[in-house]
Formats: sequence, C-alpha cells, structure tokens
Amino acid sequence: MSSNLLLLSGVAVIGGIAVALQAQLMALLDRGMGTLESVFITYGGGGLLIGLTMLFLRGGNLSIWHTIPWYAYLSGAAGLIIVASIGFSVPRLGLVTAFTLLIAAQFIVGALLDHFGLLGAEVRELDLRKIAGMLIMLLGVWLTVRN
Repeated sequence: MSSNLLLLSGVAVIGGIAVALQAQLMALLDRGMGTLESVFITYGGGGLLIGLTMLFLRGGNLSIWHTIPWYAYLSGAAGLIIVASIGFSVPRLGLVTAFTLLIAAQFIVGALLDHFGLLGAEVRELDLRKIAGMLIMLLGVWLTVRN
C-alpha cells in the first residue's frame, strides 16, 4: 500500500471516529435541549472554530468564491440536514442502527453520483461487482437494523 493511500485512509478513519463521537455528543444535546438547539450548537461551534482559523490564515482562498459552481454552496444546507438527521436519529435509534442506515444511503447515492458523474464527480461506472457489493450491503443493513 502506498504511503499516500495510507495517509488518506488514516484521515478517513479519523473522520469516521469524529463522526461517531459527534453523533453521540449531539444525541446528548438533542435529549437535553432538542434537535434544533443541538444543530445550532454543533454548527455554531464548528463555524466559530473555522471562522477563527480562516481569520488566522487571512481568509485563505475565499477571494475565488465566484469561480465555484453555484450549486456547490448548497453544501452548507446539506450539512445542516446531515447534522440534524444524526442528532435526531441517534438518540431514538441508537448509534449502530442510525449509522448503518446513514452509511448505506451514502454508499448508494455515492455510487449513483460516481456512475453518472453528477455534481462534478469523476465518472466511475457501476459494474456487476459493485452492484453485488451494494446488494450484500443492503442484506447487512437489514440484518443489523431488524429487531
């Protein structure tokens, strides 16, 4: 395995750990205050931290904002939906069930985005192996979420 792939994989694993920890912390906020308040605190705290980082870096590359496709700016709204769905579903379904459903949906939508090259994704066509993998994953989802 190349060191670049190892580094990228490590970053992805760290992100996965952070998502699980964030979800459980948001579940605590959701149970105590409610979903909207949980999302506000999560996004507000994250916004404050990244805002301070951008200030420290003197704005980064924000000056080229006008060169980015308009629909890319919907990522903030999508992020709110992600955070709200995590904050709402985890305290009601539990971490494993909520994340099993969230991740399965991510894989399927991601495969479709890649297959059709939607929203700027590099085209990676679906083949029988990937379709079989998704079907096996859906079986795993069913086995994981059923009571």
